[in-house]
Amino acid sequence: MAGVITASEPSWIAPFTGLSPRQFTEVVTALRREGADPASRGRPWGMPLEDRFLLVAAYWRTNLTLRQLAPLFGVSKSAADRIIAHLGPLLALRPRTRLRKDTVLIVDGALVPTRDHTVAEQSKNYRYSTNHQVVIDADTHLVVAVGRPVPGNHNDCKAWELSQAKDAVGRTTVIADGDYRALA
Repeated sequence: MAGVITASEPSWIAPFTGLSPRQFTEVVTALRREGADPASRGRPWGMPLEDRFLLVAAYWRTNLTLRQLAPLFGVSKSAADRIIAHLGPLLALRPRTRLRKDTVLIVDGALVPTRDHTVAEQSKNYRYSTNHQVVIDADTHLVVAVGRPVPGNHNDCKAWELSQAKDAVGRTTVIADGDYRALA
């Protein structure tokens, strides 16, 4: 289809991915190694892997809706959704199995409003919320662990214990704000 965004035109790569064409090719090669483009039974993808990766990157980078993004790539909204659902998990970072001995982690809790009342409770903001404990690496700012959700009426110190985030980081040095009275 004429007039659509494609990875075969290198000028589209940098604005929509933030990567150089060489880096773009390296990511596509890694995706192929992960099995993102298998030659298997069933209906094949209508777009090459390079264009599908460009679509996912554009979706994450531009905040365009699927309804806006799909015509730019010459696909339907449903096809764009399927592409993002298929490639998104393959592009996610793998969790670390072990941390360096000198690693410093930062933990903080976030109240997430939700309508699901099976876990949520009324919190200090009078909304039904869940408390999520998020642990990041102080050097790289990458997420190391996210605890399971606990009721939003628990303070951060109690949520740290109950969410299993504490168990996920083990004996690694962890720093936090004043809501965490005793991290040890």
